[in-house]
Amino acid sequence: MDTQKAQEFIDKKWDDEIVPELIEYIKIPNKSPHFDPKWDEHGYMEKAVQQIANWCEAQDIPNKTLEIVRIPGRTPLIFMEIAASDGTNNPSDDTILMYGHLDKQPEMSGWEEGLGPWIPVMRDNKLYGRGGADDGYAAYASLTALMAIQKQGLPHARTVVIIEACEESGSYDLPYYIDQLRDRIGEPSLVICLDSGAGNYEQLWCTMSLRGMASGTLKVDVLREGIHSGMGSGVVPSSFRIIRQLLNRLEDDKSGRLLPQEFYADIPHQRLEQTLKVAEVLGDGIVEAYPFVEGVEPMAENNFERLLNRNWRPALSYTGASGMPEIENAGNVLRPTTSLKLSLRLPPTADSEKATEALTKILTENPPSNAKVSFEPDQAGDGWNAPDVAPWLAESLERGSQNVYGKPAMYMGEGGTIPFMGMLGEKFPKAQFMITGVLGPNSNAHGPNEFLHIPFAKKLTTCVSQVIVDHYKRG
Repeated sequence: MDTQKAQEFIDKKWDDEIVPELIEYIKIPNKSPHFDPKWDEHGYMEKAVQQIANWCEAQDIPNKTLEIVRIPGRTPLIFMEIAASDGTNNPSDDTILMYGHLDKQPEMSGWEEGLGPWIPVMRDNKLYGRGGADDGYAAYASLTALMAIQKQGLPHARTVVIIEACEESGSYDLPYYIDQLRDRIGEPSLVICLDSGAGNYEQLWCTMSLRGMASGTLKVDVLREGIHSGMGSGVVPSSFRIIRQLLNRLEDDKSGRLLPQEFYADIPHQRLEQTLKVAEVLGDGIVEAYPFVEGVEPMAENNFERLLNRNWRPALSYTGASGMPEIENAGNVLRPTTSLKLSLRLPPTADSEKATEALTKILTENPPSNAKVSFEPDQAGDGWNAPDVAPWLAESLERGSQNVYGKPAMYMGEGGTIPFMGMLGEKFPKAQFMITGVLGPNSNAHGPNEFLHIPFAKKLTTCVSQVIVDHYKRG
C-alpha cells in the first residue's frame, strides 16, 4: 500500500465529510438505554442511527449492502456487508469483522465554559463533545479505511461492519443480534474494533486485554422516615456509617486495594512484559494524563504498578449516591437511608457473574446493627484477554505504525470493558484481533470535556487500511 496516497485520501475524507458528520452527531443526545430507558420514545437513538446509516449508504463502495436490523424492544443495529475485492460475498469466505457503537454516556457535570456534551466545539484539532471519540467515528473510519484500499486497486477480504447502540449499557442487546446474524457474519479471521484507547498520540496502540465489570446499588435502611438528628443521633445507627463498615469488607481504606481474593486473577507473563515496556515508553505521562487537583498523589509506588492496577487488578469506584440531599438543602435530619452505586472493575480473565455473586454475599451477610441491607446487581460483563498475536499481524501493526507515525506499535491493557470482545473471543476462538482506538491522554471518555483527536484519528484510519491489506496477503 502506498501510505502517502492512502493518508492523503483519508485526510481529505475526514476534513470534507467525517468531521462535519461528527459535529452533527455530537448534537444528538442519544444516551444509551441504561441512562435513557425511554430512548425509543425520545427518538434520539433513531436519529443517530439514521444519520450514520445515510452516510454509509451514500459511500461509493462496490458490492456494499446496508441494513438497519431491528428486534422488537431492543436498540437497532447497523449491519453492513462489503464483498471481497473479487466480488464474492459468501459468509463461508475469509471475513473481516469491524465493530463500533453509536450510543453515548450521559452528560456528566464539570464541562469547561463553552463546552458541553451536546455542543460540538473544535479547538486545536480536537473535536469536543460526547460520543465523537467514544465511538461515533468508528463507522466512518471503517468504511474510509476500505475506500482508501480500493482507490489503490488493492485486494481485500469480505468485510462485515457492525455498529451497535447498546454498548454503554453493557451490550445486553448485542447477543440477540449476533445469534440472529450468525449465518450472515460467517467465521471472521480478523476482528477490528475502534473503541479502545491509546497511551499517547504518537504511535499505534493495540489493546491486548480489557477488564470486566460487576456493578450494582448498595442500599442501607435504618428508619422508615427521617428524624431530627438531635433526637436520634446516638441511638439510631447512621446508615452512612453502616455503608462505610460494609465497604471496609471490600477494600483497604488506606491503599484502595481490594481485599477479597476471589476478585483477583493471575497475570500472564507476556502481559507483565508488555506492561513494563509501556511503563518505560510513557513514563510519568501515565500519571500526567489525569486531571489531578494540585498536590494529589497517585496510587501505587511506580508507573508499572499503576498500569497493573488499571489493567489487571480489581478496583472499586463509587459512581453515584442517593438518600443524601444537596448541601444547601441539608437540614439537621438523621437520614433514613443511604445508597451508593458501586462499579467493580475485574481482571480480564475473571468471571463477572461469579464476582457479582461474591460481591452480593460479602455486602449483605451479617449486616452491622442488623440494618436492612440490599445489593441490587446491575451490569456484569466479562473482560477479555487477547490470543497470541499471529506473526503476520504483528508485522502489519509494526509496519503501519512506522509508516504512518514513525514509531513502533505498542501493546497495552485497558481498564475499561467492551463486552463484545469477550463475546467474540468465545464465539470465534480462531480470530485475530486488532483492538485500538483514539481515547488517548485527557480525551476523557464518559467524563466532561471528552474530545476526539482529529490528526491521530486520521492516521489510525490509515493503519487500519494497512492491516486490511496485509490480512489479504497473509497466505
